[in-house]
Amino acid sequence: MNKIIKDITDSIENSYRTMTPKSAAFAELARQVLPSGVVHDSRFIKPYGLYASHALGSRKWDVDGNQYIDYYGGHGALMLGHNHPELIAAATAQLQKGTHFATNHEMEIGWAQKIIEMVPCAERVRFHASGTEATQMAVRLARAYTGKTKVMRFQGHYHGWLDDMTTGYNSHFDGSPAIGVPESIASNSIAMDPYDEFAVQRCLVQDKDIAAVLIEPLGAATGKIPISSKFLHLLRRWTTDNNILLIFDEVVTGFRVSPGGVQETVNVMPDLTALAKVVAGGLPGAAVTGSADIVNGLDHDFAKRSGREKIYHPGTFNACPVSAAAGIQALRIIQQTDACEIANRRADELRNGLSDVIKTYNYPWLVYGEASAFHIYMGDDRPLLKDGKFSPVTLGREGLSRQPAGVPALLRLTMNNNGVDFTGWPGGLVSAVHSELDIEETIEAFSRALKILRPIICV
Repeated sequence: MNKIIKDITDSIENSYRTMTPKSAAFAELARQVLPSGVVHDSRFIKPYGLYASHALGSRKWDVDGNQYIDYYGGHGALMLGHNHPELIAAATAQLQKGTHFATNHEMEIGWAQKIIEMVPCAERVRFHASGTEATQMAVRLARAYTGKTKVMRFQGHYHGWLDDMTTGYNSHFDGSPAIGVPESIASNSIAMDPYDEFAVQRCLVQDKDIAAVLIEPLGAATGKIPISSKFLHLLRRWTTDNNILLIFDEVVTGFRVSPGGVQETVNVMPDLTALAKVVAGGLPGAAVTGSADIVNGLDHDFAKRSGREKIYHPGTFNACPVSAAAGIQALRIIQQTDACEIANRRADELRNGLSDVIKTYNYPWLVYGEASAFHIYMGDDRPLLKDGKFSPVTLGREGLSRQPAGVPALLRLTMNNNGVDFTGWPGGLVSAVHSELDIEETIEAFSRALKILRPIICV
C-alpha cells in the first residue's frame, strides 16, 4: 500500500511539474532571496507554489499559461473578483492624480462615510494599511478605554501576526509564548476553547482585568471552526454585564457575509470592528470602527476635553488615495447590488455539488460552511446530529483542524492540475463573479481529483 501511495503522490507531483516549469524556475530563484521562497506562510507549498501572471473575474493564469478558477480570492479581499472594471477605473483615475500626498484628501472622508452607512456598529473610523494593524488598534483602544490589560481570544482564530495574537492560533494552545514573543505579552492574551461556553463565561466573570473579547464572528478561518449566532449573543450579554468590550474581527467577513458583515446578519452589535480585505476593494487597506466614545481615544480634542491621554497613531499608508478610491467604489457596488447574495448562493451550490461528489465515492468527508465560504472536513469521523446535519461542536477545535497527513496538499495539487485553485485548509471563498459554469467545472474537477486520490483516501 505504501508503494501505491508513493506512486500516486509522484504521479500528481510529476503532472504538476510538467504543467508549471516556469513556476518551478521562479521558485528556485525565490529561495535564494526569500525565506522558504515565499512572502506569506500560506504560499509555502511543496514542491513549490504557482506564480501568477494575470487574472480576470473568477479566474487567474500562471506564468506557464495555465488557467485556474480561483477560490483563494486575494485571501478574501476580492469579493468582486479580479480586475473589476469599475474598481480598476477608480484606482487608475486616482493613480494619474497621485498616490500619496502626505496631506488629508477628500476620499478618506467619503470612504469613512460609506463604512458608517454600512456597518451597524460604526460611528467613527480610523484607517490602517492592513488587518493586522486594525485588530491591534482595536485592542489598544479597548485597553485605553477600560484601563484593563488582558484580551480574551479563541483558539484557532486569526487576528494578525503581531505578538498579542500568536499564542493559541495554530500552536501554543497551552498558553505558552510563541518563539520571539515575551511571556509578559503572551500571558495577557487568553486563548479559550470556542466551544466551552461555561469556561468562557466563568473567565469573563472572574478575571477583572479583561479589557476585551476579540473574535472572528463566523468562526476561525471564516467558519472552519464555526461559531453559532447564539454564542455571539451570549458573548454580547456577558461582556456587557462585566464591563468588557466586544470586538468583532470582520477582516474577512466584513462586506462579504452581507453588506454590513456578520454583525448585521446575526443582529449583534460589537463595540469595535476590525475591517480589511474587501473594505479596500482588493488593494492594501484596513480600518477600525465602532463606538465614537471608544474610537475617539484617537481624537486630539476629545482627549483634551476628557482629560485622557491621546492614543498616538501614525501610518504612512493610512487611507492611501488609490486604496480609498477602490474601496469607495467596491463598497458602493456591494451596498447597491446583490453581490453578497450572489456569492452566498453560488457557494451554497458549490457546497452541495462537492457533497454530492463525496457521497458518490462514499468517502468519510464532509463539506460545510456559511455565506460564501466552504470547508472540506477530511476526518474519518462523521459527527452528525439526528437530522443528519454536520455537528462541528462534537469534534471541537482539534477535531475540525485534524486532517490526514499530506492529503490536503495532494488535493490542492490535484485540483491545480485540473484547473482549480483551492486554499490549503482545504476550502475556499466564492466571489460575486463566480458563474454557474465555474461551479460546474469545479465540481467536475473535484470528482476527477477524488478518483485519482481514491487509493489514498480509502487506506
